[in-house]
Amino acid sequence: MLRSIFRTVTPVVSTFRTASSSLAGRRICTRFVTPVRLYSSESVDKNEITTRVIDVIKAFDKTAASKEVSPQTAFHKDLGLDSLDTVELLVAIEEEFDIEIPDKVADELKSVGETVEYIASNPEAH
Repeated sequence: MLRSIFRTVTPVVSTFRTASSSLAGRRICTRFVTPVRLYSSESVDKNEITTRVIDVIKAFDKTAASKEVSPQTAFHKDLGLDSLDTVELLVAIEEEFDIEIPDKVADELKSVGETVEYIASNPEAH
């Protein structure tokens, strides 16, 4: 039964003609479609980013819920987070905004304000 299905199913192959003179008239076959991300919405508002980052920090189990969190709040000095805790917090923030913060940048983010600025400058944040 499976053999009959495999005989009847043909792979989807798109073909197109190239405009290049050396390849004019040749058909190029592609098997896979390259995903393309289209940006139809505006970037996230900075106030919304700040609110969401602060909410993630307050929900983080290694920070005291009673601490006042503002854009000037430093991860180590004010929240008492060590380097591993800061990495865990930044991973939670990455998940919240569906972005990836490179390690070099993550090492430089020391406060809520710096993190908000980075997210606001990232076009993939949503």
